[in-house]
Amino acid sequence: MKTKRLLKKDTLSLTNNGELELFFIGTGSANATRHFNTCALIIKGQAHLLVDFGADGKMAIAKTTRLKPTDIRCVLPTHSHADHVGGFECLALQNRYIGRPLLNHPKIKMIICREYQRVLWDNTLRGGLEWNEEAISDGHSMMVTDLFDIIHPGWKTHQPRETFELDYEGIHLEIFRTVHIPEQAKNWEAAFLSYGLLIDDRVFYSGDTKFDRELIELYADRSEMMFHDVQFFPGAVHAPLTDLKQLPPEIKKKMLLKHYDDNFDKHDVSDFVGYAKQGIRYIF
Repeated sequence: MKTKRLLKKDTLSLTNNGELELFFIGTGSANATRHFNTCALIIKGQAHLLVDFGADGKMAIAKTTRLKPTDIRCVLPTHSHADHVGGFECLALQNRYIGRPLLNHPKIKMIICREYQRVLWDNTLRGGLEWNEEAISDGHSMMVTDLFDIIHPGWKTHQPRETFELDYEGIHLEIFRTVHIPEQAKNWEAAFLSYGLLIDDRVFYSGDTKFDRELIELYADRSEMMFHDVQFFPGAVHAPLTDLKQLPPEIKKKMLLKHYDDNFDKHDVSDFVGYAKQGIRYIF
């Protein structure tokens, strides 16, 4: 893995020479103020994919990439917390009312599992997006498909947990269930819908999850690098640092920690690769 810092005067390119690249627009937790909410751009060749876009996303993308929301052409939401999908309304509205009229944009693509598509629209996005026009072509309120071109990943059979996969313009995605919320959920079957990713069979991206050793060990051998969320206290709905420290050294030496609180620099993570940083290009 190589790293390059995007200079403050430069705009992030959404294309490259074909290498797999992750760029963190933000690396902070829901309550962080030193860093933006965790979200990342996956870039490879002519393709890009935005994983999550939190409530501070409009400010974050301008500050860390010098891009605009209308530059984003494909998104993948991991779960319905505001620090992960709070900016999706902005993406949809700017694309529909600015991007398409002025820039001749098509709809934004959204990679999403069928079950989660219904949940995200009905419980999160519908209230702010359904009635932005008096009528559309059929005389009814808008639906998610009026704002996004939906791409459903396929079911991956014979897996130890619910898993989907998709090839998107040269980027291979394996999308797996995580154990994030509620706190009392003991396994992925009992948890609300939330997802993580294996990208190009090389890079693990946890989304949000409690400490799930079974999941980490399932993907550790297949991953060159693992980006995992962290918290600095026990219990709750992310992986406590004290639990992650119990992992074998060979796993910790390829793990970068993300989604961290403002007091991150008070915690020793020298046995890991370190903290993922916003504004850095991670190139594989």
